[in-house]
Amino acid sequence: MSPAPVHLIDLSGLEKSWVLDLFEEADRLRLVRGTRNAPRPFAGRTAALVFHKPSLRTRVSFTIGMHDLGGDVVELSIAEVSETGRESLPDVARSLSGMCGLIVVRTFAHRIVQTLAEHSSAPVINALTDFSHPCQVLADLYTLKRAGRDVDAINIAWIGDGNNVLHSWLQASHIFDFSLSIAVPDGFEPDGGLFIEAERHSKGGVRRVRDPREAVAGADVVYTDTWTSMGQEKDADWRRVMFAGMTVNESLMALAKPDALFMHCLPAHRGEEVTNEVIDGPQSIVVAQAENRLHLQKGLMVALMRATEVKKRTVRKSAPAPVVPAGA
Repeated sequence: MSPAPVHLIDLSGLEKSWVLDLFEEADRLRLVRGTRNAPRPFAGRTAALVFHKPSLRTRVSFTIGMHDLGGDVVELSIAEVSETGRESLPDVARSLSGMCGLIVVRTFAHRIVQTLAEHSSAPVINALTDFSHPCQVLADLYTLKRAGRDVDAINIAWIGDGNNVLHSWLQASHIFDFSLSIAVPDGFEPDGGLFIEAERHSKGGVRRVRDPREAVAGADVVYTDTWTSMGQEKDADWRRVMFAGMTVNESLMALAKPDALFMHCLPAHRGEEVTNEVIDGPQSIVVAQAENRLHLQKGLMVALMRATEVKKRTVRKSAPAPVVPAGA
């Protein structure tokens, strides 16, 4: 079994047992939230929130989560942390990890998170990059589990863009045994390397189709996301043309199983990737997805802090004893 991770860069290499333990931690924290039994393991500690992109659910869930756990947050922008800023990312990482108990990063380039984690002694969490969105998909899996679905025995249909959230779903297919059917237009496919790895290692099976009706047929879960992600706004009109026919509406949902669930990580562009009737309908669990970001990420922060403390104790124990001069 691999050692517990001290950072969350993406979902690659995570053990199923670790993820299931994370779900249990989230459940425990959910149950005691707001009571006198609620733990405060981050008392006296601060999380650095490095946000280069706008945020609603991510900012709110990590801020409230840290407060619930007894800690505080300091918010940093691209002016303080960037690849071309006042100081190098390794220097930023070393400085922040000396003062903060946690570093949460929401940015464009995935390498920024990787570099900060490489040089930080505090846990670093990828709260979204253009490459992946691991916190979202962990919370999605947790949401499905709470909805009574067996994530090792469901069929998931992804409709839309081959974006960062889909990349994390492809990585999650190595951990759980769900099947994943992807309907994306030509030219908007997910990362080829991630897709090939998922095809090789997914037990439930991963396939790409062009017709959303084929992907949705018999699905337990229908998932979509915005056609235009942050940073792509100038291409919005062109993307609407290219994604024509990919809208999740009532007729498309009717092809899935009668008890199928609809998921969307939000924010939604209503009338584009999904209609009001679906996102506001009885099969939609988008509100639960949003709330579960809070509980899952609280569990994640606790798990990473615990693993970091274990690592530090191990390093101290293995350090050579100081040399005492003869006759001292």
